[in-house]
Amino acid sequence: MSATQRREQLIVIGRELFAERGFDATSVEEVASRAKVSKPVVYEHFGGKEGLYAVVVDREVRSLLTRVGNGLTAGHPRELLEQAALALLDYIEEETDGFRVLVRESPVMSNTGNFSSVLNDVAHRVEHILGAEFKSRGYDPKLAELYSQMLVGMVGLVGRWWLDVRKPRKGTVAAHMVNLAWNGLSNLEAKPTLITRRAR
Repeated sequence: MSATQRREQLIVIGRELFAERGFDATSVEEVASRAKVSKPVVYEHFGGKEGLYAVVVDREVRSLLTRVGNGLTAGHPRELLEQAALALLDYIEEETDGFRVLVRESPVMSNTGNFSSVLNDVAHRVEHILGAEFKSRGYDPKLAELYSQMLVGMVGLVGRWWLDVRKPRKGTVAAHMVNLAWNGLSNLEAKPTLITRRAR
């Protein structure tokens, strides 16, 4: 096996183990054992478990963001919302191990490359779309960032839930998410207030 092939093998095995057990419960020994190599081979390629984890997470982040970016093709905001929801659910369905790696707890020293940072990146992509929609409806476009975080957060949390239950079917889940988000968005109040508290 060439060095490139060996590296790829270790990445695939690391991805499986991090998905199954998480970062803390995965050891270099286990990665080496599954690959049928010695521990120094893993260290040679990645410098340790942290290096392997960083490569695995980086690949998954790029894969998910590419899917979402490629999925956002329609011009109408409702269609864009549908496409974003389906892109995430497709990724969960087709790359289950990768999604499990992203949603598991990250090591303490990692502040990027986790699911929250991925959702934040997606939210920034959605923000400009919402900003234009808000402006056309007479709402404050500065609030587009807040709304994009809420929408993407909803899709992300539903995705985490659906990862394990897988019911109802993907299309049904996406349709209901869009139903809640879009029908809520279509009746937005320009200046919402809470009825349970006085404005301060």
